[in-house]
Amino acid sequence: VQLQASGGGLVQAGGSLRLSCQASGRTFTNYNMGWFRQAPGKEREFVAGITYSGGSRYYADSVKGRFTISTDNVKNTVYLQMNSLKPEDTAVYYCAADVRRPFREVVSGRIDDYDNWGQGTQVTVSS
Repeated sequence: VQLQASGGGLVQAGGSLRLSCQASGRTFTNYNMGWFRQAPGKEREFVAGITYSGGSRYYADSVKGRFTISTDNVKNTVYLQMNSLKPEDTAVYYCAADVRRPFREVVSGRIDDYDNWGQGTQVTVSS
């Protein structure tokens, strides 16, 4: 599945952004989807994930209560709604799909469990 992320930008602390990840190719609804981020000089880290059915969501502690992951199966798109943004949320955000294990009921936070990646979109939060 090919992934195209968009929606990043510059926002002040406390503001909101919504990232989108358009999927094409294989059947989008077969795979768990995740959002990751990588700040300068840091390793890529898990942000949020959602099962293929949309029935289960999992968030990193650092974003819990502020970010929401969702999917639109008609548009083949996964979203990341980011509210109450902080300067420490500044990073390149990537969407990813767990294609090797379709119909998995458990969301993984491990980078190695995701094998299809989008190109990334920059989010910058100013203080």
